[in-house]
Amino acid sequence: MFLRVFSFLILIVFFTSCDKFSYKKYSKRSAELTLDTIIDFSSVDISPSFKICDSLIDKQQKSDCFRNTIHQKIGAELKKHTFTIQDSINELVQVNLLINTKGKVVLETISSSENIKKQLPKLDSILALSITKLTAVYPAIKRGIPVTTKYKLPIRIQLKE
Repeated sequence: MFLRVFSFLILIVFFTSCDKFSYKKYSKRSAELTLDTIIDFSSVDISPSFKICDSLIDKQQKSDCFRNTIHQKIGAELKKHTFTIQDSINELVQVNLLINTKGKVVLETISSSENIKKQLPKLDSILALSITKLTAVYPAIKRGIPVTTKYKLPIRIQLKE
């Protein structure tokens, strides 16, 4: 008799404790863990920066400082050269850069119009040279790890006859 009552109690405890191990609670916890591992590769936590921009804390200010500094440095290199042209030019040249995990800036492509290529055939080599002269860049950071980033640098070419 005692064995029957004991077996009955064990069965009741077993069936009532099953909802402690329900599948819904496990799948919800699993979904929370999965959600944490989703990484947005289209943005970075900290954008690339030069040494002068490193003291800034705000993400937007640091990004603006990097953009302004790289424009100034390449613009200063372009101003060192003299260009002779036939017609006035007011066009945009798109320079695609790659900043690797070591902070090295690599020129990927230069997109310019046929007019620029015809009137300024040495512009591509001058841009490539000015990019190699850039000082050290701190790479972008994603989740505490340096990552490679692409940067599109638009350069307005305005030359008058």
